[in-house]
Amino acid sequence: MENSRRYEAGAKVMEELFSKEVRTGMEEIKKISPDLWNMIVSFGFGDLYARKTLSLAQREIITLTTLITQGAFEQLRVHLQAALNTGLSKEEIIELIIHCAGYVGFPKAVQAMGIAGEIFKEN
Repeated sequence: MENSRRYEAGAKVMEELFSKEVRTGMEEIKKISPDLWNMIVSFGFGDLYARKTLSLAQREIITLTTLITQGAFEQLRVHLQAALNTGLSKEEIIELIIHCAGYVGFPKAVQAMGIAGEIFKEN
């Protein structure tokens, strides 16, 4: 896929996943590094998320799991909201976090659950 189409596909996916407010906050990266922003949109969301084999909800399950594993809790917050936007239920997200406890440990799972609780309250 040519670069402009990759970017357009990524931007479209981001509109499905994230609120305007979240997208505006994410775009702060563009002010610092337009190149990194282009990579995020074109590769991260255009090349990866726009693929057809997995649904956006399935991709968010993978993303949530990897963010918890890494301890990337700031990005977890944004992707928890995206997961809800794709149709994942509160119960499914809670179960995902509980399941992660056995693989990444209780400290990361507890922190992820606390963040999820905040996101659930906001919704």
